[in-house]
Amino acid sequence: MPIYEYVCGACDAAHEALQKISDEPLTLCPKCGKDALKKKVSAAAFRLKGGGWYETDFKKSGQKNLAGDTASSSASVGSSSSSD
Repeated sequence: MPIYEYVCGACDAAHEALQKISDEPLTLCPKCGKDALKKKVSAAAFRLKGGGWYETDFKKSGQKNLAGDTASSSASVGSSSSSD
C-alpha cells in the first residue's frame, strides 16, 4: 500500500497516511480537526531490487543511466585497467 502525504489548509500541519489506492482521500486534519486536508503530489520512495528489472536485465553492459551515458563509463573502465 502506498503512503500518501497530506497538508492541512487550516493549520499547515503535514500528515502521512498508509492507504489503499482505492481508498477515498482523507479530509479531516488529525491535528486541528478541521475538514481541510489536501493530498500532496510527491515522489514514490522505493527502489525495485533484484532481477527482472531494466537495470539488471535489459541495460547494455557499462550503461549507467537511462540516457545511455556510455562515454563516461567506458572512460572509467579504461582508467582502472591502465593502473594494473
